[in-house]
Amino acid sequence: MCLKPFALSLMNIKRQQGKCCDNLIHLITKHEVNDRHDSLIEVCLCRCQKPMNLQTIKASCSNCNLRELCMPMGLDDEQMERIDEIVATRRKIKRGGLLFRNGEDFTSLYAIRTGFFKTSVATEDGRDQVTGFQMAGEIIGLDGIVNDHHTCDAVALEDAEVCVMPFDKLEQLSREVTALQNHVHKVMSREIVREHGVMLLLGSMRAEERLAAFVLNLVQRLAARGFSKSELVLRMTREEIGSYLGLKLETVSRTFSKFAEEGIVEVKQRHLRILDTEALKRIVNSQQCRAD
Repeated sequence: MCLKPFALSLMNIKRQQGKCCDNLIHLITKHEVNDRHDSLIEVCLCRCQKPMNLQTIKASCSNCNLRELCMPMGLDDEQMERIDEIVATRRKIKRGGLLFRNGEDFTSLYAIRTGFFKTSVATEDGRDQVTGFQMAGEIIGLDGIVNDHHTCDAVALEDAEVCVMPFDKLEQLSREVTALQNHVHKVMSREIVREHGVMLLLGSMRAEERLAAFVLNLVQRLAARGFSKSELVLRMTREEIGSYLGLKLETVSRTFSKFAEEGIVEVKQRHLRILDTEALKRIVNSQQCRAD
């Protein structure tokens, strides 16, 4: 979130109106604005009598540091403004809260701004089968396009925030903006590729190969967002990892311990540090060697 231009505007107001903006400027320039400060912002703007749409500034796609991940490249200013008009609403989800549930009417796609989600479906025996993990910069809700209702639950694994993209408006704009239409197609294609990858995991890989592939994929996605290529905090439980990979909880824990004993990873509760990336890759590639 880039709010420094807003902070500079407040500084200019402050010179004319007084000191009510001091604390707010400090918070914004340090990127520490959150819900608790929204009321402070409103009061400050009211006192300063400066017309400014803070929600637009905070939610604007053109100012978002995840823009390159969830929006197409090469859009001109006019096209970005039109997208900003569509993606004008943000929604906060507390840890454990539902973004949408199975059977709910499909109305929007969601671009994850912060936080982690899991998608899951209930099996006939009442268990939750995890079908995916989604992180900041990814689009969630594609499952609802087919039949106009969602076919899974989307649960926040930590406090999260999403940008709401009404699908009817997005679809209409994509007909006019070719780059946006192509991007939507790529997002859908990426989901199909992901599904194929999961089928490969569940169909032919041993436990070690499944977990190694999962860790490598997670790190790769996080690295694309500017995070470390060797360290991460697992937002999901081992039980949820097992559900996704088709493994029992005990198998996941035992495999992590095996990796740690072999010096491949270092595990401290949910904090994971990769010590030997090449070893993980060799474990995954061993499956392909057996297939050949």
